[in-house]
Amino acid sequence: MILCIDTSTTVCSAALCRDGRAEAHLELFECNAHASSLTPLIERLFAVQGIDPLRDIDAVAVSCGPGSYTGLRIGVSTAKGLCYSLSRPLIAISTLRVLAAAVAEVCADAQTIVPMIDARRMEVYTAIYDSQLRELSPARALVVEPDSFAELAAAPGLCFAGSGAGKCSSVLDLPNARFLSDVHPLAASMAGLACAAFEARDFVDTAYFEPFYLKDFVATKPKNKVF
Repeated sequence: MILCIDTSTTVCSAALCRDGRAEAHLELFECNAHASSLTPLIERLFAVQGIDPLRDIDAVAVSCGPGSYTGLRIGVSTAKGLCYSLSRPLIAISTLRVLAAAVAEVCADAQTIVPMIDARRMEVYTAIYDSQLRELSPARALVVEPDSFAELAAAPGLCFAGSGAGKCSSVLDLPNARFLSDVHPLAASMAGLACAAFEARDFVDTAYFEPFYLKDFVATKPKNKVF
């Protein structure tokens, strides 16, 4: 039994997974609520399923980025705290791969999957996967232009998905592509990836692991200061 956590975007989610599938999951579609909502969400999940984490949980998996700087820190710190208290291993899974897995769940004909997480303006965090969730192009921060994915013009089953996909649909000249802006990286979609990582003993060092931000965090000063 693996507890999966995703707080990389505006959605806060948790799931209990076994044998490659989510047995139970909860999602909260509310911005800026991760810090106050994640732990109660996990507690509710345990209570509804009658789970004793000390007895029943074998590992904790977390979506590790790229994504929201604050959201990632909340999810990873919560996952690490649980791993310490339960003496369980930590599994880290790319948020873009989780998003690609969510696309594969809803689109049986998706063969070339381009997950996109909005990074403001015309920038996105993106990568390219095949239908088996194998990485064809690594994660990168990209300012989207009309010819950004020209090499995929003839790619079969081309799907762009995620919070960054909607704003790119009118920019990219790819008539063969589908744009799914309402697909999100969710903890339930981590099930197969988390279980495969557990079987392979693909764990990260709980003490030293940090989220994959992809870009350095830049603090900005407010335009109107209140004294």
